[in-house]
Amino acid sequence: MKIGIVCHPTYGGSGVMATELGNYLGRKGHEIHVISHSLPVRLDPYNENINFHEVVVDPYPLFHYQPYELALSSTIVETVRRERLDVLHVHYAIPHAYAAFMAGEILKDQGFSIPVITTLHGTDITLVGKNPAYKPAVCFSINHSSKVTAVSQSLKQQTQELFKIKKPIQVIPNFVNLSGYGRQSKVSRRSFASENEAILCHVSNFRPVKRILDVIKVFKKVHDKKESVLIMVGDGPDRAAAEELVQSLGLKKKVYFRGKTYDIKSMLGISDIFLLPSETESFGLSALEAMASYVPVIASRVGGLEEVIDHGINGYLEEVGDVEAMAGSALKLLLDDNKMSKFSKSSRLKAESFSMAEISDTYLQLYERTINEKK
Repeated sequence: MKIGIVCHPTYGGSGVMATELGNYLGRKGHEIHVISHSLPVRLDPYNENINFHEVVVDPYPLFHYQPYELALSSTIVETVRRERLDVLHVHYAIPHAYAAFMAGEILKDQGFSIPVITTLHGTDITLVGKNPAYKPAVCFSINHSSKVTAVSQSLKQQTQELFKIKKPIQVIPNFVNLSGYGRQSKVSRRSFASENEAILCHVSNFRPVKRILDVIKVFKKVHDKKESVLIMVGDGPDRAAAEELVQSLGLKKKVYFRGKTYDIKSMLGISDIFLLPSETESFGLSALEAMASYVPVIASRVGGLEEVIDHGINGYLEEVGDVEAMAGSALKLLLDDNKMSKFSKSSRLKAESFSMAEISDTYLQLYERTINEKK
């Protein structure tokens, strides 16, 4: 099959899942065409079946804001026509599903037709989508997709509550490529921590919804009772505020901001606890990746996280903003080697139930069914 994938290129779950799906399908021999405004961080550059198409927005003084949706629609049209794609899979409703609909209308006018599968990932629905300025466009885009999927049962339910959705929504959870996830050597660990120090970790795009200041506050409470270091992976609008808080708390030598590192597996593989105190999470892909590395997760009790983390078995779920409870849960594990060992093994077992091969094949079946319905 010739498959087009439209996604954000960042560390967010939608971009990671989209590119990992493309990598996997490329390895299986399918021709993959990824469309985004910059090269996705997880895209495999050595896979001969992976093709990247950059959306270029030329600055023009007439526009106060550059028309990205227009450029994206045009890039989709050109890619579909030139590469003769069989199906288009767009990740994140806004602006991707909306741009895909416009591209489809242009293509129809030129004698082409392509089915569009829209995957809903979370904040495209829970934050952006319910904004009155965008709600009609989001609803329209979803209802005019050929097929719609959501990454968790929780997100499906929220979408149906927020919008008048006429299309059935199929739940296909996020997945993890278990290859390469595991415990790293003690040598790598000593690059950040001494033998007696614990390592806590957080990975995200540092947006306000991720509440990374809470990550710092939880770490401070843990560090007060157990010598620890914190590894912060990613970048985004709240990084400066996080660095200021670290400085004010006297933790500068204990917190490592790694930026947009490509080697997330190694960072997770040397960690003991993963912190995810988000305000909302449709699924929590970063939590799943941590669990694949035998790392228990301390997270907020929100959204789809309850479908990933089993409270008291492979992690702990606390109320949003309750940094005291999150720190206490982390310390329960860090101060009890036997409990930590049990939680670590259980984390990996749970991650194995979200294997990439099985879930990616579900998408392949959906592609085939959608293409056949078009004929």
